[in-house]
Amino acid sequence: MPFFAIHCIDRPDSADLRASTRPAHLAHITALGDDVLVAGPLLRPDGRAMGSLMIIAFDDRDAAVAFAAADPYHLAGLFESRSITAWHKVLPA
Repeated sequence: MPFFAIHCIDRPDSADLRASTRPAHLAHITALGDDVLVAGPLLRPDGRAMGSLMIIAFDDRDAAVAFAAADPYHLAGLFESRSITAWHKVLPA
């Protein structure tokens, strides 16, 4: 299965929204099991979250888009922007 990188940037001043929807967001990702290569927050220099990056295996781009659209963070309106890009793992082999 190909990998897709889902790169999201939070709306300004959305830390409370991120915190309140985090458990549902994590459950959404965890449900994919071993298809998740990596997932975690993007951080500002001071360590505060500013977005999310997930690299996950999907059958195709449509499946990645559907997953991202159903993400509780997205549904809550947390993200200012979101991109979904095919990604190829090279290292580590």
